[in-house]
Amino acid sequence: MALIAVVDYDMGNLHSVCKGLEKAGATPRITDSAKELEKADAIVLPGVGSFDPAVKQLRSLDLEKPIKEAIDSGKPFLGICLGLQILFESSAEGVEPGLGIIKGIVRRFVPEPGITIPHMGWNQLELTHPKTTLWEYLPQNPWVYFVHSYYVEPTDSQVCAATVTHGSQTVTAAIARDNVMAVQFHPEKSSNIGLQILSNFVSQVWTQVAA
Repeated sequence: MALIAVVDYDMGNLHSVCKGLEKAGATPRITDSAKELEKADAIVLPGVGSFDPAVKQLRSLDLEKPIKEAIDSGKPFLGICLGLQILFESSAEGVEPGLGIIKGIVRRFVPEPGITIPHMGWNQLELTHPKTTLWEYLPQNPWVYFVHSYYVEPTDSQVCAATVTHGSQTVTAAIARDNVMAVQFHPEKSSNIGLQILSNFVSQVWTQVAA
């Protein structure tokens, strides 16, 4: 079975993610060890909370360099929610620099009549790159579960793999670039659609391991 390191930096819903990966046929291992990241077939970076504490905690655990090295090596990587946002260069939520793996910034939803912030609950994705591996076997506009007040704005629009619309604001809901994939929503809370997305990620890991 594919061994997937689930990064533990005290900012993620780790057990729900692990259950989803197990259902998808993988062996998840919760870890804050650089050696475990190196040994794993793939890495998942979940995240719940605020930008600055997240990147500070990653750096205090000396995990920034191992994560970047794993990505540079071509290892499949999946970021979830805050785990998407900290891949970027900076955030309106704080002052700390992000990991800078993806060029761009994190912005806050603009208040407008009739919407709530945070954007919370089920919403439909618009798959801007429908051939992205994560979207295999999904319906055209799948429903997934969101909880966020901030969203990513990549410099290169081509890395945007899906968008979501909240009020009049259409924002990036997922990115994909080579071996790096990340989603703003929570696949582990998104019922069968989320399980299919995790299964698609695990299948990609298997394909790479077998190559």
